[in-house]
Amino acid sequence: MVKETSFYSTLVKIALPLGLQNLITFGIGLADNFMVGSLGDLALSGVFLSNQVQWILHMLCAGLSAAMVVLAAQYFGKNDAKNAKIVVTITIKIAFTVGALLSVLVSALPRNILGLFTDNQAVISEGMQYIGIVCFSYIFFCCNNMFLAAMRCVQNTRIGFFSSLTGFCVNVLLNWILIFGHFGFPALGVRGAAVATLIARASEFAVSFFYVRFMDTNLGFRIGDLKLWDRLLLGDFFRYGFPVILGDITWGIAGTVQVAILGRLGSEVLAANTIAANLQQLLSVAVYAIAGASGVIIGRTVGSGDMEKVKAYARTLQVIFVGFGVLTGIAIFLLKGPILALGFKAISPRAYQYAVQFLTVFSVMIVGTSYQMSVLTGIVRAGGATSFVLLNDLFWVWVVVIPSALLSAFVFHFPPVVTFSCLKCDQILKCSVAAVKVHRWNWMKKLTR
Repeated sequence: MVKETSFYSTLVKIALPLGLQNLITFGIGLADNFMVGSLGDLALSGVFLSNQVQWILHMLCAGLSAAMVVLAAQYFGKNDAKNAKIVVTITIKIAFTVGALLSVLVSALPRNILGLFTDNQAVISEGMQYIGIVCFSYIFFCCNNMFLAAMRCVQNTRIGFFSSLTGFCVNVLLNWILIFGHFGFPALGVRGAAVATLIARASEFAVSFFYVRFMDTNLGFRIGDLKLWDRLLLGDFFRYGFPVILGDITWGIAGTVQVAILGRLGSEVLAANTIAANLQQLLSVAVYAIAGASGVIIGRTVGSGDMEKVKAYARTLQVIFVGFGVLTGIAIFLLKGPILALGFKAISPRAYQYAVQFLTVFSVMIVGTSYQMSVLTGIVRAGGATSFVLLNDLFWVWVVVIPSALLSAFVFHFPPVVTFSCLKCDQILKCSVAAVKVHRWNWMKKLTR
């Protein structure tokens, strides 16, 4: 275990605000589901299906921001702020383009897109009311995530907390007003939730943009910096970042395929998965925060060239990952009943039963997630071995997870909880791969010029 206190203080300094940011971000989704859940299973399922597009976009942004962090953090580690800023501006322009294109596509073909996840026309009708409005938030979401990732590179995650807090407050207040019709506004139901989410995303972006432009002194970003360009750095970004981006997109697509499988098992199963997924994300924020902070620390240390320190950090972080995974698993197992009883009384008894079963599976799987995901993305990928993580994910998702779930659901017709377990089994199975790879130490690569 590392003895130097600066390592732990830096880890906490990055992870704590990042964890609070994730807590609030997932809290927005949970608040939507609490309030929309009072409208019944169809409304809850329709909003959840609409948010599968948001999930794909979220994973794409996660890939872009992770690719930025992998490369830019190493440049900051060697005190090359100019090239780090060029990497940041390249990523922002790509994210803006992606958000704009997806907004146009979804607004033009909402029914076709929702039809990919379910054949239940009642659920699709509810989802169309939501996705037709919320799609205009995609540009704000993409650009906001890139600004916050840039701040992580300079070890500033506090602005992410304040940005997410603003979005949370705006979203909850407007949900209450617009879904149920308070202060003289009409009760818009699902459409009210969509309007609230759109305004909340715009508010988040406004806060982060104002901070990065007018208050931050480390990155020193200016509007004119968007003109910065370097052909070699663009090539480096796609060479090292493309496996990261493709890996997270693959996860996004795999997540929507999983929803499509569960969606064809009935609206009750889909509603249970909606609830379980939101609660699992909310109760797993510490795991994601530690993984994100580890990526910044490992990337900067590799960039500085001190490989012995990288090894010491990696050994210590593995112990921390397992500890947080066990604590999170216990929390999910103990809190699932009280939270379900408190916030989801309107769902059907069978959906409630499925949600309890799914959360029990989550409480076991999160231990594996905490270790293997944090090792592979927070250490191995941040250290430079981006292609290995991609190939590993592709194998487990498309060779093991999806085929086993399809067999369970449509060939053997096992109970939904068995199919759900098949969809999450890689979280445990990948632990052995992560343990072997990290201790071979061949993932430490300097990516800077």
